[in-house]
Amino acid sequence: MKTNRNYLLACMVAMVISLISCETTPNEEEPPVATGENRYIIASTPMASDGVADYLLTAESLTEGTVSTLGNGVEQDGTYRYYVTHNNKFFSMLYGQGNPGAVTTYELDVNGSLVKKSDFQSETVQAFGPMNDDIVMVKISRGDEPMASWYRLDTEQLQIVDDGQWNQEEIANNGERAFFSWVTQVGDKLFAPYFSIKACCNDTFGTSYPDSAYIAVFDYPSMELNTVIKDNRTSFIGRYFLSGLEVDELGDAYAFSSSIATSNGEMTSTLPSAITRIKKGELAFDEFYYFNVEELADDYYITAKTYAGNGKFIVIMREEKGAYSTGNRFGIADVYNKTFTWVSGAPTEDEIVSVTTNNYSTQNGMAYIGITTETGSWVYEFDAIAATATQGLKVEGGRITAISHLEPAE
Repeated sequence: MKTNRNYLLACMVAMVISLISCETTPNEEEPPVATGENRYIIASTPMASDGVADYLLTAESLTEGTVSTLGNGVEQDGTYRYYVTHNNKFFSMLYGQGNPGAVTTYELDVNGSLVKKSDFQSETVQAFGPMNDDIVMVKISRGDEPMASWYRLDTEQLQIVDDGQWNQEEIANNGERAFFSWVTQVGDKLFAPYFSIKACCNDTFGTSYPDSAYIAVFDYPSMELNTVIKDNRTSFIGRYFLSGLEVDELGDAYAFSSSIATSNGEMTSTLPSAITRIKKGELAFDEFYYFNVEELADDYYITAKTYAGNGKFIVIMREEKGAYSTGNRFGIADVYNKTFTWVSGAPTEDEIVSVTTNNYSTQNGMAYIGITTETGSWVYEFDAIAATATQGLKVEGGRITAISHLEPAE
């Protein structure tokens, strides 16, 4: 009996030791999860030669340090690329100049590296933007057929899930054609500002309506035209391949006009560069809101903008008007108070070679814009409250074309 009792005791001790051993020994089949870090994505075109592809570089900071295109980055396929970040994915779109384009999608892995998730052929598009969990892309006709083709890219499935067409002549309804400058989600609808163009007579982008602003409003996801809203206090909204519409934290949409309409190669807009507003839930311009920026900015006009939050925009300005001119001076346009302030700390107008229009903003007053001068290319930190710019990250060997931000994918 004593022998049996000792035997059972020994077995119990062995079981306890075994259990303790199982609880304290790491499971080699389940490695520890790495803690990923956020990264900034900088698209940069090498300066060595013309007609070369962008490189996508990653950086931990935009305010200090150096990154280089020399032997680094993810090379893009094709010369002209345009970028959009949505649902924590980075989309690189090839502009094929009439040929088929492509959409390449990247995510950030736990090590902070860009990982390609998809790459497929698409039509070359001239306007695109996030809408709910999708990206809407639009191929716009300027030739014989007045039909714009739209595509709905699902950012979860990473494929085009719907497509259709809009008749640009029917939308314009004035004998010309609607050419969309961009597409922007406003509430539950898709807003597509456009400029009216002749699309003929050796004056493709000329217009007989230089002092009118138009926005086509589409229901979503049907993409059916709901209405066209119009304002005669500014020229058209946005520019070719540039967004002129921004939605603030209150849900109001602010529309920017450069006032650069032409006819037969001559500037014909008579109105100043100004900002108008569409209030949340409305399908009409706010007749009580008008902000003449050109008047306060010493006759400079807006070429592009980056929203910094709380009604403050960093606006890129230029004095001499041109349909495709790049801005070379910076200001802060406060659309709530209708004030304008020049920014200090940025390179001078004569020093600037190019400025990025696809920029990153925290929307708490800070924004990050790429500026290239004859001596190099840097990211500048703009403080919209203080109206200052401070030189930050240097990009060696390339000209900055876009700045974005990603978090590691789950």
